[in-house]
Amino acid sequence: MWLSFLSLPLFAGCAIGALYTHPSDLPQKNYDFIVVGSGAGGGAVASRLSEVSGVNVLVIEAGINVDGVIPTEVPFLGPSLIGTPFDWNFTTTPQTGLDGRSILYSRGFALGGSTSIHFMVYTRGSQDDFDRWANVTGDSGWSWQALQPYFKKMEKLVTPADNHNTTGELVTSLHGDSGPLSVSLPGFPLVTDSKVIGATSDLPAQFPFNEDMNSGNTIGIGWVQYTIDNGERASSYTAYIKPALARSNFDVLINTRVTKVIQTGNESGVPIFRGVQFAPSSSGPFYSLNATKEVILSAGAVQTPQILLLSGIGSSKDLQPLGINTIVDNPNVGTNFQDHALLSSPFTVNTTAQTTFDAIGQNATFAGELLSQWQSSRTGEFVLGPANQLGWLRLPSNASIFDNTTDPSAGPTSGHYELIFTDGFVSFAVPSPSSGQFFSLFTNVVSPSSRGTIKLNTTSPFDAPLIDPGLLSSDFDIFTMREAIKAGKQFLGAKSFDGFILEPFGAFADAVTDDQIEAYARNFTTTVWHPTCSASMTARNSSQGVLNPDLTVKGTVGLRVVDASAFPFVTASHPQTAVYVLAERAADLIKADYASNATQDPSSSTSKPNAATGVSSGSDTMLIGSLLATLMTYVFLH
Repeated sequence: MWLSFLSLPLFAGCAIGALYTHPSDLPQKNYDFIVVGSGAGGGAVASRLSEVSGVNVLVIEAGINVDGVIPTEVPFLGPSLIGTPFDWNFTTTPQTGLDGRSILYSRGFALGGSTSIHFMVYTRGSQDDFDRWANVTGDSGWSWQALQPYFKKMEKLVTPADNHNTTGELVTSLHGDSGPLSVSLPGFPLVTDSKVIGATSDLPAQFPFNEDMNSGNTIGIGWVQYTIDNGERASSYTAYIKPALARSNFDVLINTRVTKVIQTGNESGVPIFRGVQFAPSSSGPFYSLNATKEVILSAGAVQTPQILLLSGIGSSKDLQPLGINTIVDNPNVGTNFQDHALLSSPFTVNTTAQTTFDAIGQNATFAGELLSQWQSSRTGEFVLGPANQLGWLRLPSNASIFDNTTDPSAGPTSGHYELIFTDGFVSFAVPSPSSGQFFSLFTNVVSPSSRGTIKLNTTSPFDAPLIDPGLLSSDFDIFTMREAIKAGKQFLGAKSFDGFILEPFGAFADAVTDDQIEAYARNFTTTVWHPTCSASMTARNSSQGVLNPDLTVKGTVGLRVVDASAFPFVTASHPQTAVYVLAERAADLIKADYASNATQDPSSSTSKPNAATGVSSGSDTMLIGSLLATLMTYVFLH
């Protein structure tokens, strides 16, 4: 449905602001921290670190500026950027669990990363999710209770765009009111609101109402909370980066890809990685800079492991055949990759008393009127995200799958699956019909047992890696998807939907038996684009994982990861909130490290990049030969 909006105006007066668009423009400055990526992790941690007077922070973002780009501002239009130049436009490897299909793997190629194009759903996850993190890492600071101050610190709960009374739709006391990231409820009412909420009263035992699923107990169905403020998207860029650009110690370089991290020395035999190599395009020129304190990778769960592997941090068995010198032999880099499998199932509906979102996609004039309304008053349907309600639910404890399978969820406050209810036809597997009115039931496996990998395809950082999320590759996941579909059908059969839901549409109409439902799921499931866990943190003394509990990379000095790749388990939620809270705590961990240890490594001085050689004058001279040799092996695609 959303892709039809690409005919609407894309830009509205771009203002570049205090951003650098080419490496040669960077000022002559020593940077204490170089942060790679500007998404939820990178934007938040960089902004917080720049709060310290005298600490210079540089953010390097591969993507493009979003100032004045209308679909990055209009909540309803955000998904229309999928498959555009604001998207990395990745594709997965053929997925065995999806009948061998390769699917689009969207990631934000933009200032703000994926927070500038994703669905804005704000769900913290469950108490059990974070308590499991604490148990796995041996760090109680990752527990639900310990993170509560950070959740509130980063939040600013605001009124929805229509200023309606939100009593009974969320619990105000659970939220912060002065943080950088705005959070609100849906700002436009839908006729289906009363039907969805009414069904929780019709069927309370199986589908209880949850007043606020950000309480730590996610189970039940309720109102969606979004990162939306006054009818506009709130992103890592708008919440963290843009305000910080006023600080003299905070610089952002866009349109520039980090190609590797560079070893700058050794400390007691442990390699120091305080250097980064980067380029505006595959044809160069290539530059490098060193940080005086740390390099922080926040490139996301796809590209953080790719950068580590290209830098010689990974499995020697995989790196050696590619001609990459292994500096840190860690076979866990790029493994444990986790994502949520998503399926949209449409129903035809009786629209005598209402108009669904389909009317917007089918009528360009109507869509233009709604855009004009949004531009003039920040009101109307365009202030909405993709759904006004969603829910998290669990399989029955006596479900047959548990006879031979251990429950992969974090605990009773975490869902096995999610239901999302959209008042229109939305699918990422088939095109929208040119006519008709629909209601879409989304089913999402949120506690998957499937695992995937990120591997190098070539030695060029400008080639996409091999992305294998392993969707529906376990018996548990396909069982859960099947049972979620059956539960969703039962929910839509509640009395409150009488006279509205007519019948399943398209291929979904033929999915009746368990075998047919499973076949349908494998043929049409895609992803909700929640890649996580590909550089997981574990206990400090564990041989598993990639990171220590403080997010430093095992077997290195001066290198840390702050993004969704650090998760040990994907949260049973939409994970942007967990990434933000990870970054908030990471900033405090980093500040504490350098407040108590002011020693600077002599190999980590920086200077303005030298465009002629592509190596900063402050880099170790021993690296020049290896850098030039590496450049000779690159395969340039752009």
